Amino acid sequence: MRHAKKRLQLSRFTSWHDATIRSLARNMVICQSIKTTLTRAKASKQMIEKLITLGKKNTLFARRQAQKVLGEHKLVNLLFNEIAPRFAKRSSGFTRIIGLGKRRGDNAEMVIFELTELKIKEAKKSKPAKEAKPQAAVEDIETAEAKSLPEPKKESKVTLKDKPVDEKKPQKKFMGGLRTIFKKKSDSL
Repeated sequence: MRHAKKRLQLSRFTSWHDATIRSLARNMVICQSIKTTLTRAKASKQMIEKLITLGKKNTLFARRQAQKVLGEHKLVNLLFNEIAPRFAKRSSGFTRIIGLGKRRGDNAEMVIFELTELKIKEAKKSKPAKEAKPQAAVEDIETAEAKSLPEPKKESKVTLKDKPVDEKKPQKKFMGGLRTIFKKKSDSL
């Protein structure tokens, strides 16, 4: 009997269900915010909460337990060194589900499933040297450009004898070549 063994099955047999949950957990560690269905987010929420709790413990046994789920040392290091320290003051509530509405094809409820403490990405600093150039440098650039421009040539009359014989013909268009292949021959009758 299955007394008090409720879980979201996701219409999958056991090994497929477990693989789906692990995949969502791995993607959550990598991206920290994923777009998925509501039922998948609810099903994987428990696994991700356990992983972050293991990350807060930061013991060898906890790392081995996380390795069973994540499968890669890089992801375990990311979980224990970057993600778990952000949640040091929290005891629970590591994830949140934000609704997006229904999916167009099958009307499934779509959500954004993310960590509550997101890493703020640092904006790239723009170089102030490019913005404020000294006036003397701008004048030097303008004079250098003026010197490098070729001077206009004097016009001269060109006769037929002066033209080179090997002028390049314009290339045939792509369809032009195909048309000649499929063209009906009038000689075949």
